[in-house]
Amino acid sequence: MLQRTLPAGFIAPCLPTRTDKLPSGSQWLHEIKHDGFRIIARKNGAQVRLYSRPGNDLTRRFPLIVETLARLRSRSCIIDGEAVACDDNGVASFDLVRHHRANDSVFLYAFDLIELNGDDLRRDPLEVRKATLRSMLAQAGLGLRFNEHLEGDGPTVFAHACKMGTRRHCVEAQGLDVSLRPLP
Repeated sequence: MLQRTLPAGFIAPCLPTRTDKLPSGSQWLHEIKHDGFRIIARKNGAQVRLYSRPGNDLTRRFPLIVETLARLRSRSCIIDGEAVACDDNGVASFDLVRHHRANDSVFLYAFDLIELNGDDLRRDPLEVRKATLRSMLAQAGLGLRFNEHLEGDGPTVFAHACKMGTRRHCVEAQGLDVSLRPLP
């Protein structure tokens, strides 16, 4: 059996963890999990690459993300995010991304900054990385959007997220496959 070779320097994304109880307290940061493809977006000078969770190169598939990332002022960066397409009602649609129905309008919800200008930021506090990312993307354009997070009691955040979303998303989320990150 052939073993897959990952791209040099590939960094796997931080994945949601399944749990049967929502965490609570000030040590947690809560993010909306969007319906799309998990992407590690890398910029190194003029070169931009987009990688899927298992390391597939999706650079040619999502030109809006590539163009916007290329215009960022940084020399280099690695951003962890979700490639998303929205339907006519502005709701994220996994089918649009999966079936190549919106490749030219797929954008990246960016939620973590892993590297910036050659500096590995993974040991920095998550709040610092997210603040830097927010600042970086403030004027980025349509292809990159900062994914906001919520701080607070897990069950309360979850209840509010369900009120904002569709019934289907809340039913799926009852399995609690949600993006919750412990703060260092």
